Amino acid sequence: MNNNDFDSLPEALQDLYIKMQDDLYDGLKDDVVEATVEALDQWGQEPADILQLGLVAGMDIVGEDFRDGILFVPEVLLAAKAMKGAMEILRPLLTEVKDVDRQGTVVIGTVKGDIHDIGKNLVGMMLEGAGFEVVNLGINVDADQFLAALREHNADILGMSALLTTTMPYMRTVIQRLRDEGLRERTIVLVGGAPLTSAFAEDIGADRYCEDAAVAVEAAKALMEIKRRKA
Repeated sequence: MNNNDFDSLPEALQDLYIKMQDDLYDGLKDDVVEATVEALDQWGQEPADILQLGLVAGMDIVGEDFRDGILFVPEVLLAAKAMKGAMEILRPLLTEVKDVDRQGTVVIGTVKGDIHDIGKNLVGMMLEGAGFEVVNLGINVDADQFLAALREHNADILGMSALLTTTMPYMRTVIQRLRDEGLRERTIVLVGGAPLTSAFAEDIGADRYCEDAAVAVEAAKALMEIKRRKA
């Protein structure tokens, strides 16, 4: 549904979607869930439209303000949790629909030897909010686990996180395994974590270094668009 379609909706329904976006921005999980149920039950809205017009639109604003330093990690985590509450209702309905416009599938995890996951979890929730299917493998993930998940889910993107300088080099190991097993060409690789840099990402053969969750979403969208054009 595009902006013209949105403008053609009843004013009360437009107001509901705008309130859903505002409540999501404020991290009001119960209110977002209530609005999601109302859109489904009282307005008969399609799950995909609720996702795009209410949740993704709201998370886009959250991502922009996080990138611009208006919002910070605690606020974004609250918004992401509110999004997750609504997705618990929508996800089973969305899986029944075959033509949902999905951005792609992402496998993410914190690399072997590292147990830091707040930033990685935030990235996962932001990606899900942007319309990606996210497979979060958790912490201390080795190359075998990453590759198995990429194959199982036919994933488009691999996201790896590290917060320790001692675990950063393992990202190179995973990327080399992708090459060795013929998966590198078809897999977009994004890396992130406080000690990383763009130069490090380039050196290990990643496609992009993402300094925060908002950049990760922008990079994932942009690289998926390039991948689709090449297909």
